[in-house]
Amino acid sequence: MRHRPIIIALGVVAAVLATAVPAHATSTPAQITTSKNNGVAYLKTLQAADGSYAGSGLSNEWAFSAFAPAGTHPVDVYPGGDTSKNARSVYRNLLSGGSWPGGSPVVTDYERAVLNAYAAGIDPARVSAARNLIADVVAYWQTASTGYYGPPTNFNGTVFATLALAGAKTQAGGNRVPQRLLDVSVTRIRNNQHNDGGWNYSQAEGNATELATASDIDMTGAAMAALCSAGVPNTDADVVQAKNFLKGKLINASGAFNSMFGANTDSNGWAVSGLNACGIASQGADFTTAAGKTPIDFLRAQQVAGGGFKYLPSDTVASSYASIDAVRALAGGGFTAAPPTPVTVGAPKWVGAATFTSGTATKVTVIVDNGTTVKPCAVTFTPTATTTTLGNILDTAITAATPTGCVTSVTPSSGSGTITAVNGLANAGGSTWKVSADGAALAAATRATTVNVGDTLYVRYGA
Repeated sequence: MRHRPIIIALGVVAAVLATAVPAHATSTPAQITTSKNNGVAYLKTLQAADGSYAGSGLSNEWAFSAFAPAGTHPVDVYPGGDTSKNARSVYRNLLSGGSWPGGSPVVTDYERAVLNAYAAGIDPARVSAARNLIADVVAYWQTASTGYYGPPTNFNGTVFATLALAGAKTQAGGNRVPQRLLDVSVTRIRNNQHNDGGWNYSQAEGNATELATASDIDMTGAAMAALCSAGVPNTDADVVQAKNFLKGKLINASGAFNSMFGANTDSNGWAVSGLNACGIASQGADFTTAAGKTPIDFLRAQQVAGGGFKYLPSDTVASSYASIDAVRALAGGGFTAAPPTPVTVGAPKWVGAATFTSGTATKVTVIVDNGTTVKPCAVTFTPTATTTTLGNILDTAITAATPTGCVTSVTPSSGSGTITAVNGLANAGGSTWKVSADGAALAAATRATTVNVGDTLYVRYGA
């Protein structure tokens, strides 16, 4: 069982691959590859007879975030030779269903789904004509505490929102949301960094007592990954402080990180994934102890017969959750990764809804940037055709957006012409309203601009 607080648990592809081990490494590339492959074989045994990985509590769906960096596409994982029950299709059906995620969802449910859907080759904004996971996350933006997603006290929600929005790229590999939005959350993550250089699950911003408390290995890895996936370089002072915090927690004899729960596979996996996401070698000089041990050595030592990984050194049997964390880390992964090319003949690398379905309610993500403030929201509407228009989305956002207030007015309020004002701010001189969908080049915003299913719309005022 897990001995640390349960949050969404994991999944930003790494810059350091398992095959690129620096001179200080003690685990060889061949050893890492063997351990990773045996781990993948174990993760395949976790698939249920119906093809599913998702379950209650510590869901095995996090296996997708390990499969992808390890070179296995979830569409190639199926029970008993039945390709119709492949892991991706079953997971997509789950996320598309009206009963998911349950009666009282929280933001981390959607963040977990974004990270794992992306790793499974499911476009998270286009899971189905009705399910847009990017919009589901954005709906939890806190207007009273901008940059936070979900209650600020649950700091992990903001960390994993940043990971999801920055790490889950478009199918072509481009940024889905603008840097301006990510930067607001990056500032919040920086403000929550503790005096010792790390982070934990609690909000610390503005609280001197909390900032002085001890950080946690796990959340330090996740927060590092969030910063780096959002474009912060590994030479940044806050990332370097976090690296030094982790370095100071190494256990000489084993290479493990000494977490608040002691040496364990999960904490090590999270820390290594954070290093991976930042392009910091987990077997470099900084993470090789005087005894010649590294965090990778510790992870490999936790592997048991059958390919799985135990949670504690004193355990004797594999833990599914620990195994996922270990494989992801050994594969060089962060907290999500783009999937590899499938082996199954005819299986596409990516799947996603191609059009709206008339009469089926859905959401579109809108991000309004007036040059001073950025306001994101999820707009709920029911399309009447396979596409819609920017005018229709902005009109609807006035009364059907979560959170409210991202759009309060649009000029003109009808027709198909150029949008001359949003929220009372009018085009003036060289500054006009423009729009971009899914990171494409900004273009003049018109009411007739076509909006497709799953588009993330960035509406920006400026030159």
